[in-house]
Amino acid sequence: MLLENIRFIKKSFRFKRFFNVIKVYLSYYISLVLKKSIYLGFPPVVMIEPTNICNLKCPLCPSGNGTLKRKKGYMDFSTFKKVIDEIKYRSFMVVLWNQGESYLNKDFLKMVEYASDSGLFTLASTNANVDLEIEETIQSGLDSIIISLDGTTQETYNKYRVNGDLNKVLENVKNLVKTKKKLKTKNPLIRWQFLVMKHNEHEIEEIKKLAKELEVDNLELKTVQIYSKEDINNFLPKNPKYRRYKIEGNNFELKFGIKNRCRRIWTNAVVNWDGEVAICCFDKDVEYKIGNIKETPLSKLWKNEKIQIIRNQILKDRKEIPICRNCGEGIKLRIKET
Repeated sequence: MLLENIRFIKKSFRFKRFFNVIKVYLSYYISLVLKKSIYLGFPPVVMIEPTNICNLKCPLCPSGNGTLKRKKGYMDFSTFKKVIDEIKYRSFMVVLWNQGESYLNKDFLKMVEYASDSGLFTLASTNANVDLEIEETIQSGLDSIIISLDGTTQETYNKYRVNGDLNKVLENVKNLVKTKKKLKTKNPLIRWQFLVMKHNEHEIEEIKKLAKELEVDNLELKTVQIYSKEDINNFLPKNPKYRRYKIEGNNFELKFGIKNRCRRIWTNAVVNWDGEVAICCFDKDVEYKIGNIKETPLSKLWKNEKIQIIRNQILKDRKEIPICRNCGEGIKLRIKET
């Protein structure tokens, strides 16, 4: 992660952005003290969803398992450009995914290039079961890419990444590493993300060896999010170290409790493919309507009365908001190996 942090500072640091992030965090901490929402500045990080359509059927993903309720589609480039043109002077980073496989949007690499040329640090995530257009990806200016890969055999991998092809993912990783060497570039940084689950926890040591062989920049072990009591037996690993939940019978709750605070709703804005703004990435169906950037600038939406009501509720009693009860904010999602 040190390489990524250095790249982040070198590429995206601007005094205007720096002063903006100070204002945002200052207003956040003042809000915690006063127990009343105050918002200054503009979100330093903006998540933009190129599409909420996916080519896999992962059983715990709303897009993959078919439980996502909102309309599906692809963000058009003009909408993307509108967002970038508004945020580029105050935001540091653009996160290029939410509920779908970003590479399915035909304009995805064009989007990356436009954001990168605007001096924004660009972070993408993919299941790599698509044509990554390796040279184009590297030349787009993409700074960091997360590749989801949760198994060392097709059988293990396919238990969660349903319809996925492990060999295709591995081939994409190999070609990405090889092409970076050929072009003599260190970017994008390749982050292999491994969701630790019941069926693959026995492969962790093998995964570490494979990650070294493939020469990825980082291997990140991550806890899995579950939604029902059935998921406890089906997906939660046996080793408690790899869980974000404590279990009592058929009940589960987050290990670290739910504090009346949420940094994300101050710092990380989410713009979905159709322009609708969500309060966070856990608001998968946009249950809390904030507005649409096609009608109102993000700067106004991120401070409007609707979102301020939600911030005040979080400061008062966060667990009363259903999506907050299973949220990763303040939770150690990545597992540090000793």
